[in-house]
Amino acid sequence: MLMKLIVTISGLMLIILVNWYFLFSKRKAFQAETKEIGLQEVKIVVKGGYSPDVIVVKKGIPVRLDFYREETADCSDTIVFGDFNIRKPLPAFKTTAIEFTPEKKGEYVFTCGMGMMRGKLIVR
Repeated sequence: MLMKLIVTISGLMLIILVNWYFLFSKRKAFQAETKEIGLQEVKIVVKGGYSPDVIVVKKGIPVRLDFYREETADCSDTIVFGDFNIRKPLPAFKTTAIEFTPEKKGEYVFTCGMGMMRGKLIVR
């Protein structure tokens, strides 16, 4: 009986820890680099998640996000920016560029095709 209680409490603690990490932990925001040609550019590595996963860009300036997919997992084979109507395949071990111009300030979520991997684009 005591062993069942210990296993149950340990399981609940792990569930709380995982949820805290994915939902409430602070992530470092990455400021997009503005090129001389008036383009904001960020290189993002896809491997079990997005790195960086929080990107800050300026409103009204074109953005290029270069996704390099370092894995073959099915979950990461597509990138989705729902608010910008962008859905694009990400071939493994290749760089895929996504270009758009954010016209409104705000926070926009991007995900994998399954919605399990998440990132955030902050437009200021």
